[in-house]
Amino acid sequence: MMSEGGGLCLSEGGELQRLVEDQQPAQSDPEPGSKTPPRELFQDEDGGDDADEEGDEDDDGEDDSGTDVLSNEEKPCTHLERAEPFGSGGLPHVFQTSHLVFYERFKAYQDYMLGDCKPSEVKDFTADYLEKVVEPCDWQALWHTDVFDVLIEVVDVDYKELRAKVELVVPLQCEARGCDLTEEAMKTLLEATMSKVSLQELHVVYDESGDFDQTALALEHLRFFYKHIWRQWDEEDEDDEFDYFVRCVEPRLRLYYDILEDRVPTGLVEEYHSVLQRCSQTFREFSSLRNGLSSDSESELDNVSMVEGLRMYEQMEALKRKLRIIENPLLRYVLGYRMNCGQLSCSAKGERPGGGRVVHVVSSSSSVQLLHGLMMEKLLPLYSGKEFEVQFHSDPSVAVSSCYEGDVVIICPGHYTVTNSISIADSIQVEGYGLPDEIVIEKQNKGDTFVETTAPDVKLSNLKFIQHDAIEGIMCVRQGKLEMENCVLQCETTGVIVRTSAQLIMNMCDLYGSKGAGVEIYPGSVCSLVGNGIHHCKEGILIKDFADALDVLPQITMVNNVIHNNEGYGVILVKPDARAVEGQPEGTQSTDAGGEMEEEHKEGLATEAEGGATEGGGGRAAAKAGSDCDVPIIVVEESPAEAQPSSVPLEFTEGNDAIKRELVATSVTKRRLQKSRMKELGAMQADENLLSQEMFVSIHGNQFRRNGMGSFGTFLY
Repeated sequence: MMSEGGGLCLSEGGELQRLVEDQQPAQSDPEPGSKTPPRELFQDEDGGDDADEEGDEDDDGEDDSGTDVLSNEEKPCTHLERAEPFGSGGLPHVFQTSHLVFYERFKAYQDYMLGDCKPSEVKDFTADYLEKVVEPCDWQALWHTDVFDVLIEVVDVDYKELRAKVELVVPLQCEARGCDLTEEAMKTLLEATMSKVSLQELHVVYDESGDFDQTALALEHLRFFYKHIWRQWDEEDEDDEFDYFVRCVEPRLRLYYDILEDRVPTGLVEEYHSVLQRCSQTFREFSSLRNGLSSDSESELDNVSMVEGLRMYEQMEALKRKLRIIENPLLRYVLGYRMNCGQLSCSAKGERPGGGRVVHVVSSSSSVQLLHGLMMEKLLPLYSGKEFEVQFHSDPSVAVSSCYEGDVVIICPGHYTVTNSISIADSIQVEGYGLPDEIVIEKQNKGDTFVETTAPDVKLSNLKFIQHDAIEGIMCVRQGKLEMENCVLQCETTGVIVRTSAQLIMNMCDLYGSKGAGVEIYPGSVCSLVGNGIHHCKEGILIKDFADALDVLPQITMVNNVIHNNEGYGVILVKPDARAVEGQPEGTQSTDAGGEMEEEHKEGLATEAEGGATEGGGGRAAAKAGSDCDVPIIVVEESPAEAQPSSVPLEFTEGNDAIKRELVATSVTKRRLQKSRMKELGAMQADENLLSQEMFVSIHGNQFRRNGMGSFGTFLY
């Protein structure tokens, strides 16, 4: 559904109108040694000849199960590989089933195991799947636990209970960890469990005949599902009418492989596992408390327990919402990375203990002419004081890590390859001695970011960065200020990220190739983009506005940039649906939310049109509507040349006004939400220092050319 601003809308259920393609794992072809249940296993027993003919036609066509079905003329044999034995190698080999690719697991769960079942039907569908695939008896397996591995033989399978009745293989073959096991001890253990073992703990012994391939794969899918996909609270979901595979299985499976393939930042992975553990613990405590309550009791103790239960329930729902955000690939991209934005990879050193400053010269190969030019043009004019010392390096990352506060890094022409991320925690200056295309720094290995800055004042100039497999971006400004001038940024994943409370000044730079946004601007940041080229990215510039009332829009300066040939929009604003945020029902809009905003917006634009108050010849128009400061101070800087004829066609510059109008309207809505929440909290008077934050917008002279979806759009979530 298109929003009024020309953007896209995301429903509460997580159904996406447009997916971020680079956040999805590649659906690679199945590995040769793996297969999923063949189609014949799921035909009705009394389907007749017609069913057989249809099955033959399907086999002749495209096989979407990821399995090559054996014909009757071929000699049966296994298509699975042999896995390394458990322990020291004294036990039999088992089937290798743990290295299945995303496509194989996806098809198995979607087509065979779960289909379109509801959460309450998962166990029944799983039991039905196992009954069709798993051999009922007469196969050997290793019973694998944290304490021991023992060879057993399955004599019966209880598909409903997901358990198997087993017998020990005599003589006893086992390996124990931290204890001594005898045949008598194992028999006693089996008697205590009525000789029944969980199917998840069984690993089928390797057999070359191929008769037990499907059994081994089915147990692997079962084991993986209950370890990585199923949650204890899924069955108790109040909304039991949704498709469990679409809502839960697919996003969790994608997240598993995204993490496996290093597509998710390390901090966010840690956050996900931490939230999952806390949610599981809260659910166990809640379930224990709920089971202990009596339905007809009115004792004071039960009343206290009910209040505590409600508190646990609300806490658990908040944790589940965080999990859903991280599990959804689009919401993870738009909102989830915010969770780990404050993590720092290194700490500042401060000033050098012995005093003084160092000029770090980086050169892959030196010549007399190069050193002479460097000495005459850089070192002598700028760094000839007694406080400066010169050190030489061959690796830029080593030079940066050696810096203290106030140091300077000069990189000579050359192509430098680094394998680790470059973290800058002290205020330093890194500059290239020459043109950007002559000084290339290329990152080879995977990691969260390429260059990360947290210092109060960092400057990069005359450098070219080439990024490979950086998850969070080629450049991430987490804290402090980063100034880039005359740099080239060649991205492969995502571009420059400006976190909350950080500041970016980017002048005369060229950024291209990002599979996400070229520049991501978070709430509360300060971003100045002047004279840059941003092109051939998924989106040009992404401005994020979160639902939290305390998040303020960033201060943005965009002047004379050329934003062109991007797949989506030139500039896109991500923001919550105003009706959802203000708690209004769909299809309704109160006078306060609609008419008042419209009047305030018109008044602000009217003030802007009248010229306002100018400062320093810049033509700043201060638009402030209402005597009670209902509208935030919006300072909009107009271009002095706008009144004069321009050589650039209007169609390439009309996006400037659209961006300004949308940012002003969004700020009005955010301001109103802040005040309403203050009133809900019972505050007699809102803190004006908190609510009167100035939003500075200077957007003019930008050109938007050949962007796939237009100059500007909004994305509602």
